[in-house]
Amino acid sequence: MSTDTARIRLLVLDVDGVLTDGRLYYGPRGEALKVFHVRDGAGLKQLCAAGMVVAVISGRRSPMTRQRCRELGIRHVFQGVADKQTALQHLCMRLAIEPGECACIGDDTPDVPMMHTVGLAFAVADAHEEARRAAHVVTVLPGGHGAVREVCDQLLAGRHPT
Repeated sequence: MSTDTARIRLLVLDVDGVLTDGRLYYGPRGEALKVFHVRDGAGLKQLCAAGMVVAVISGRRSPMTRQRCRELGIRHVFQGVADKQTALQHLCMRLAIEPGECACIGDDTPDVPMMHTVGLAFAVADAHEEARRAAHVVTVLPGGHGAVREVCDQLLAGRHPT
């Protein structure tokens, strides 16, 4: 991998198809369920403990996403976002982080502009072809099945001890 993972200070995640397997479960009152992988959560907590900022930028709104992010201590959560690249740029300005110091994980075409903006773009193994082409790295595991942990482990391995 040509991009220096040690430079990465911010990891931005999509939700559906990245933190979940992308399936939407509906009941009589709307979205009823999202399934998150426990190892993804453990990896994200390790990244945060190592000093990396983690953010979520999702095109959908979901109370389950808000709850999971709260459990993981992810403070930067943006839901219902149509233009993820612009949301990322605003977040970078607010945090004084350059886009080249960011990594993101995506799975579909709405993530592609953001993937082109960051220093290190990951696509999950089962991502749409356009997202895989935009990625610097494609994970071995699919979304919702440990792909986020795979990325966290790569980022943690590239960090210098403090």
